[in-house]
Amino acid sequence: MGMRIAVDAMGGDHAPDIPVAGALLAARELGAEIVLVGQQDRIESVIKNHPAAPDIEIVHADEVIGMDESPATALRRKRGSSIHKAAQLLRDGEVGGVVSAGNTGAVMITAKLYAGTITGVDRPALSVVLPTLVGHMVLLDVGANIDPKSQHLVQFGVMGHFLASQLLGAQNPKVGLLSIGEEAGKGTDLIREGHAALSRAPLNFIGNVESNDIYSGATDVVVCDGFTGNVVLKTSEAVVETMLYLLREELTSSRRGKLGARLAREAFRSYRKRVDYAEWGGANLLGIKGSCVICHGRSSAKAIVSGIRVALEYGNKRVNERIGEALLALGNGESGEPPLPASSC
Repeated sequence: MGMRIAVDAMGGDHAPDIPVAGALLAARELGAEIVLVGQQDRIESVIKNHPAAPDIEIVHADEVIGMDESPATALRRKRGSSIHKAAQLLRDGEVGGVVSAGNTGAVMITAKLYAGTITGVDRPALSVVLPTLVGHMVLLDVGANIDPKSQHLVQFGVMGHFLASQLLGAQNPKVGLLSIGEEAGKGTDLIREGHAALSRAPLNFIGNVESNDIYSGATDVVVCDGFTGNVVLKTSEAVVETMLYLLREELTSSRRGKLGARLAREAFRSYRKRVDYAEWGGANLLGIKGSCVICHGRSSAKAIVSGIRVALEYGNKRVNERIGEALLALGNGESGEPPLPASSC
């Protein structure tokens, strides 16, 4: 039996329709073994609307944690929720990964609570893949840790290194620390301490980078605290949506514009694909045992499929094992070489 993925059928703005549709699509296109978790009658009702739907296991969960509920409160009061059940499956080894478009805070807390963290990881981190001028890069943390310590930034760097090398194919990934200037003395106390700690770590650390370096392709991994990373992520998403809206408005405002749009249709489709979050599903929760992808609440079925694909790749390429081995070596004081030689990527 291959690696199985639990999909939270009740998570997201359009649940269970979109998560179930994405799971069915992933089962057909990827051959993925899926376990749908949620209210069984509602899940079965959606499946009936999909002709020739593949057989998928359903694990019933009575309760649903809403997108606007307090994660801590919901987790105490709704222990029968789909998020709880999916995390329990991960803990028990019934599945190797979890994909959810549900309440981000609830998914993070529950996954950490039930699955536990990799040895050497103090705080799991949320990471996202963003487009650059030359490919893609990893940004972390984007919301899990508002006030990390310098040692946590080092752990983020190690986790980002392996995500970039194993999922993006980066050779000996370049790791940068997000700051307001390239000089080592720039930034807050955390940034200055983090710079010193990362400089001592067995990483290809290139020093401080500024926000414009994120998209230039100058680095493969950018490390930051969760507050800063979340602001960067939300701003990036807003800029992309605004640019697409303005472009669409200009191209449909005149006959000449509409003609140009038809002629450049393929180029626009290619551009949309390069900047579309759905290509990577959502954010990876790095540092827990197993894989966990948290998708946007407004995710499409395509985004759910991408989240499942990423969760499978994360597990099949042993990213967790590589992170654990590198952090163990770091804790033992070994240094001088990258955690993962470029030749083994």
